[in-house]
Order: sequence, then C-alpha cells, then structure tokens
Amino acid sequence: MNTSQPRARWSDKLAQGCRSIRIAFLGLAALGLQYTKTSLLIAIALSFLVSLVADRINPYWLYISYDIAISIIMAVSLNLINGYTGQFSLGHAGFMAVGGYAAAMITNQFGHLNFFAADGIFAVALLAGGLAAAATGLLVGLPTLRLRGDYLAIVTLGFGEIIRVIFQNMNSVGGARGLSVAHGWTNFFWSFGLVAVTVYVVASLVNSTYGCGFIAVHDDEIAAEAMGINTTKYKVTAFVIGAFFAGIAGGLYAHAKQFLTPGGFGFMQSITFVVMVILGGMGNTIGVILAAILLTLLPEGLRYLAGIEHVPGIAQAFPLGWIGDTRMIIYSLLLIVLMLTRPQGLFRLRKRKT
Repeated sequence: MNTSQPRARWSDKLAQGCRSIRIAFLGLAALGLQYTKTSLLIAIALSFLVSLVADRINPYWLYISYDIAISIIMAVSLNLINGYTGQFSLGHAGFMAVGGYAAAMITNQFGHLNFFAADGIFAVALLAGGLAAAATGLLVGLPTLRLRGDYLAIVTLGFGEIIRVIFQNMNSVGGARGLSVAHGWTNFFWSFGLVAVTVYVVASLVNSTYGCGFIAVHDDEIAAEAMGINTTKYKVTAFVIGAFFAGIAGGLYAHAKQFLTPGGFGFMQSITFVVMVILGGMGNTIGVILAAILLTLLPEGLRYLAGIEHVPGIAQAFPLGWIGDTRMIIYSLLLIVLMLTRPQGLFRLRKRKT
C-alpha cells in the first residue's frame, strides 16, 4: 500500500497551518482596519489610570472585575470561531488551561529573580501561554478540518477533556492536587488592557478585507470553496487566534486566583463561554461583551440576594435565604428563559438597511 499520499496530505495541512499562523500574527498590521488604533490606545490608557487608584476599590469588586475581563476575552475569542467563522467549538476552556498552566510555570520558575522586572516577566509569561495555546489550537484544527457542525463540536469537546485529563495526571504541575501560583500579578491594567487588545484585533480582523473570508466560510463553506477561498486556511486561522487569546486569558486567570486545578477547566466552563456567545448574538462583538458582563455578574447578584434575610420594607415572612440553596437552579432557569425568548441573542443589533 502506498503511504506517500497520506503523508503528503498531512504535510500539506501542516504547511497550511504554518501559513495561517504567519498570516494571523504578522499580517494583522497590514489589514484595512475599521476600529482605529486611537480607540485602542485610549482604552489602554484608561485601564492604566484606573489601576493607579485600584487600591481604593473594594477588593471583592476588584476581583469580580478581573473575572469580567477574563470572561470578555474568552467570549470574544470564541466568537471568532463560533460566531464569525461558523464553526462550533466546545473545548475553549482547554486552551485556557494550556495558557494558564504555561504562564504559571514560567512565573513560578523565574518570577523571584528580579522584583523590579515583574511586569516584564509577566508579559513574557502571558505571551508564552498564548503561544502554547495557539500551538494547541493548531493541533486541534489540523485533524478536524473536514468536520462540521455536531461532529466538530464532539471532537473539540474531546480535545478539551483530553487536555484536562493530561494536566490532572501531570505531577510536574501538581496533578489533581492543583498548582499554586506564587505571584498575584493580575491587575486592572493587565486585565482590561488585554480586553482592549483582544476586541481590537478580533473586530478589526473580521471587518477587514481579509476578514470577509471568515464570513464567507460561515455563510456557505461549499460556495466559498467554489469561489476559490481557501476555507482550510481560514478555519485554522480562527482556531489559532481564538486559542491564542484564550491562553492569555488563562494566564490572567492563573495570576488572579493564584491556584489552578484541572477541574476548573472542564466541560461546563466551555459551555459557559458558548452561552455567552449565543446569548450576546453570534457574530456580534458588542453583544458578546455585554453577555459576558451579564453572565459574570448574575451569579454574584444572586449570591448577594441570598445574603439578605428579607426584603427591606416587607415583613420577615418573605425571607430570601432560600436563594442561597437554589442559586444555580435560578441561574439555569434564567438562561433557559433568555434562550427561549431571545434565540437570536439578547443583544443582537439590527443591521441598518442600505
């Protein structure tokens, strides 16, 4: 039996993947961008200014803001894959785990060398985590290129669980016991500065001439191929870019919580990010951002209500303590209601007629 053809096919896929990475990370500056660099710089500057007075903010709400930023990065990056490119990934938490563990291992190893170079070490760790997750995204993308819809969802779900199980059985990263992260370097500047970068890159990419290829793949992959569009390249590019930013979010998560466990990156975490994309409106960056904020604050709001013994001004015959026992059930029911009443997305904006 001739084995040269399968080998050649895999070599072609690998070459296409490498070209996609080069296009994704080196070609963005040359794209026609709708979102100005001025907006990006303003957002980063505002993040820096707020971080200067972060010590005056309630620590609880400050850490909630970190969770919001991480959720936005995860949702916006997943929206590139699920929303704009039309694929269906259920393993996004796996990319987050790769980035989180990679960044944590680097800072644990080198973070103590120079206190004054902490920001530089943290930046290198986040970048390394993003690149490690991007490489994992490439490995996921190459063998799943021919799959679509439910089949792709099952495969990505399997990859996500494989990643979780690998970390769970790696003693070098703590295994099932978890990994302690020595430095809590995540702050308001890093969190929302990277939110601005993520939104800028994804929104600018899909609104560029090159980004029309993602929309074409989403609308009709067969027709796009007939028109000469290399759908393989666009799908791999979406996976790589989405995984890269998920890895960065994982690095932020690791240095905010300062403890990692494989169970924190399971199937349900991926489902949460998918719900954010669907609730915000597939392919709608602003809507996805709002949905990420809403779904991060909603459990905290229910937790707050559970701590109130009774509604002020109403007799104590109406206690609210039961919310604490049924908080996640209420959360799930609210999601079901929102999905039934707004299947097109809660924040789906109507397109203007031209």
